[in-house]
Amino acid sequence: MTSVSQCFQSLRDRGQCALIPFITAGDPDLDTTAKALRTLDASGADIIELGVPYSDPLADGPVIQAAATRALRKGVKLEDVLTTVKEVQPDIKAPIILFTYYNPIFYRGVEVFLKQIKSAGVQGLVVPDLPLEEAQTLLKPAAEMGIEVTLLVAPTSPIERIKAIAHQSQGFIYLVSVTGVTGMRTQVATRVEELLKSLRSTTDKPIGVGFGISEPEQALQVKNWGSDAVIVGSACVKRLAEGTPEEGLKAVAEFCQSLKRAIK
Repeated sequence: MTSVSQCFQSLRDRGQCALIPFITAGDPDLDTTAKALRTLDASGADIIELGVPYSDPLADGPVIQAAATRALRKGVKLEDVLTTVKEVQPDIKAPIILFTYYNPIFYRGVEVFLKQIKSAGVQGLVVPDLPLEEAQTLLKPAAEMGIEVTLLVAPTSPIERIKAIAHQSQGFIYLVSVTGVTGMRTQVATRVEELLKSLRSTTDKPIGVGFGISEPEQALQVKNWGSDAVIVGSACVKRLAEGTPEEGLKAVAEFCQSLKRAIK
């Protein structure tokens, strides 16, 4: 299995920007999630971010909130998500990053949770409600198990805090492009360009930009500003949820391909 760091290094060696699509596990159903993971991998995804449905998703906008609600109504639990990952992981080359809030980790216990996701083949973690001050409770044991925990940098963070987060983050640094929740925007905030320059002057870790990217043109803009990865969530989730599962899979494949072409 290729780690998140190894994937980024390979792309850097080739002078390429990573495409990281996001989908919500269990929406519209787990069978479609398995097919979507394979489809994204075959359509240009370098890394895949898989959201665990959660009842109070503070960082998520309406599209992803609705997807999580639909999945929860069907009874989708973390164990179901990990079963799906374990089934699919041998068939795909893209590392899978699990996007989950901290409560499911706390409920199971950090060690138990990490063993569960490691066994399923998960390579990385994003926990949006884990503050820097509490991060070591997860970062250290995760590193010992070979799971990379990526921390988020908000556009409103002071530069000293940004440096501290960048120092601790594993795999890459997740730069949030907007103040607020996830969702599709008509343009990417120009402050992202400044933040990328600031981060680049303090760290050599890869930097991925997410929240609000919904079109190939925006993906290219972020790449040209110097991002090592483009993270696209709501626009993928929306396409996957529209029409029949087959229509959703076709739409998300075409969209993923268009994003990859834009940032090559």
